Amino acid sequence: MKKVLKYTSYSLLAIVGILFVVYLVFSFRTNAAMNEAYLIEPENLPVLIDSAAIARGKHIVESRGCTDCHGASLEGRVFIDDFAMGKVIATNLTGGKGGVQKSYSDADWVRAIRHGIHRSGRPLLIMPSNEYFYLGDEDLAGVIAYLKSLPPIDNPLPANNIGPLARVLYPLGKLEQLIPAKMIDHQARRPVTPAAAVTPEYGEYVAVSCQGCHYPNMEGGPSAVPGYPPAPDLTRNGSLARWTEADFIQAMRSGKTVDGKELNNAYMPWQVFGKMNETELRAIWAYLQTLPKSDSPHLSSSSN
Repeated sequence: MKKVLKYTSYSLLAIVGILFVVYLVFSFRTNAAMNEAYLIEPENLPVLIDSAAIARGKHIVESRGCTDCHGASLEGRVFIDDFAMGKVIATNLTGGKGGVQKSYSDADWVRAIRHGIHRSGRPLLIMPSNEYFYLGDEDLAGVIAYLKSLPPIDNPLPANNIGPLARVLYPLGKLEQLIPAKMIDHQARRPVTPAAAVTPEYGEYVAVSCQGCHYPNMEGGPSAVPGYPPAPDLTRNGSLARWTEADFIQAMRSGKTVDGKELNNAYMPWQVFGKMNETELRAIWAYLQTLPKSDSPHLSSSSN
């Protein structure tokens, strides 16, 4: 019996040792990716600071999810605080204590928003620049103009501290959104920004903000965030097949579907997307109607 216990103890210690070594390897790979230096020379983007540009930038910031992470006044906040995933900080974008506004040039803003790269050259964490890379020059200039107009808010924040689960998931390809800069072809050419109109083309341009959860093909799928429900299928095979344009706009504005279900804002931030104007929402609907039917109709809107 003693021999059995002895060998069992050795076996358990060996397994723990192997798992620890595997974790160290994964952690090393994640650290290397987070500290990789990017030599990105951003485009020379003329930023005109006037009331029209600031208003356009404010609208984009408030309707594309920026305030969801950075706070209602873009003062920054701890938006993930969990032992497994770690502590992830959304930067204070104002000019107050702990903010970056005063130290950022226009080129720094372009590098951060379009490329997900800090002015130091390191990648920003969970900054969805893969969604903003194709933001048109005029729209991006408006965003920068708005950010430069923000009143200062003092809000020093701690540094990011990535947890053990995130360090394991990233090398396994299960948490790509940790370092969006890795997901971007930084040399890709941007297509001409479509005119703001109720067209599928403009809808596709605006709906890029939906891809982080619903995937580029809008077929939905498992969430990158542990514990979150899968994102529903938005193609004509999903629950939207029974909706009208009016139903879609009502859901985005009120958080209630035509079936009487309430959207959970924690998973589907309708309070943010509901700030899109009529043209944007109608254009998104027009775009969704052009998508081919998916092979995963089981992912319905009830997931949210």
